[in-house]
Amino acid sequence: MSGTARIAAEHRRNIVVGVGGGIAAYKSCALIRLFAEAGHHVRVIPTESALEFVGRATFEALSGNPVRTDVFEDVPQVAHVRLGQEADLVVIAPATADLMARAAHGRADDLLTATLLTARCPVVFAPAMHTEMWEHPATVANVATLRARGNTVLEPASGRLTGVDTGPGRLPEPEEIHALASLLLERADALPRDLEGRHVVVSAGGTREPLDPVRFLGNRSSGKQGYAIARLAAQRGATVTLISGVTAGLTEPAAVDVVHVTTAEQMRVAVDKHAPDADAVVMSAAVADFRPSTVATAKIKKGKAEPDSIPLVRNDDILAGLVRARDDGKLQKTTAIVGFAAETGDADGDVLHHARQKLARKGCDLLVVNAVGEGRAFEVDSNDGWLLSEDGSEVAMEHGSKALMASRVLDALVAAMHRRNP
Repeated sequence: MSGTARIAAEHRRNIVVGVGGGIAAYKSCALIRLFAEAGHHVRVIPTESALEFVGRATFEALSGNPVRTDVFEDVPQVAHVRLGQEADLVVIAPATADLMARAAHGRADDLLTATLLTARCPVVFAPAMHTEMWEHPATVANVATLRARGNTVLEPASGRLTGVDTGPGRLPEPEEIHALASLLLERADALPRDLEGRHVVVSAGGTREPLDPVRFLGNRSSGKQGYAIARLAAQRGATVTLISGVTAGLTEPAAVDVVHVTTAEQMRVAVDKHAPDADAVVMSAAVADFRPSTVATAKIKKGKAEPDSIPLVRNDDILAGLVRARDDGKLQKTTAIVGFAAETGDADGDVLHHARQKLARKGCDLLVVNAVGEGRAFEVDSNDGWLLSEDGSEVAMEHGSKALMASRVLDALVAAMHRRNP
């Protein structure tokens, strides 16, 4: 994910960042900076325990606003009511087990929990705790309660925790929390829990087809759109396998199992391995259509045995192969399959003309179509396009963040899954 672009003044929002008392509190500093640098008005409300990890002065310097923890501070402004009433978004990071328990039970024993009771905007909890605490029945019940009330509780990342422990419970990276929370400013209903119990396989990024130990044939795909789909699918409750080709150094999404590949053949093998038990497969990767017929074992030198041409052979069509496998019973008949098409118009037709032909050839349930060119689709943080369905419907998707587009694609995917398995 790239740096945060500064928003226009009319899109400036009131953001409350709540900070729980855990070691991950230091990561909240980066999150606060991301919101502030984007141009939002940020108020930080730490718990008293959070101030044991990060000082009040740090939060004030990053947000540009005073920091309070108690309802009896700044009494004339009635801060414990006003902050929640005026907020457009509340993000709690880290959300400790204790803080979520107090929120779930409606406690109002400090400024943060009181603010949560008055907030009527989207509220995002980003949990951070040891695995045993995250998996404890009390925490599971509290998370369910918060979600049932319309709050977003993110799935934590897996990895190194305090000390030598590892496992689920790690705070997602600040950039990821910022992207997910910002999405809710674009679309408040973007993260429903409508994929729970589902296995979704997503491919992303580009492939590299080697010519010699140094050179390769590749493409401009950054992987950002596929990673956004995988990230949102996990936060909508799915078990997600992300088969990642070459990307622009993207951070692995929280709560996602990532399989790294390089070539088109490696991607085909990985998709064939993970697709048979999937409820949906989203092929957003930019897979090379061709590869060199031979790969030199040593670097091809200038002036010495230079090739007059580079013979190419066709790679297997992974998307079409998935549809054939479903027809042949090698995949579940109910598996929904989504393809992506990066298209340009030419003398034979415009982007949609070529996309319609591709959908007919591939036989997938949905085709996401992007018009590509300089500064469009590839290597940027925003996107637009069309959603074509096998039933003939075509829906234009407005320009917006790739997270917003991912949410639209997942909406269509959920509908396609229901059609295949009513």
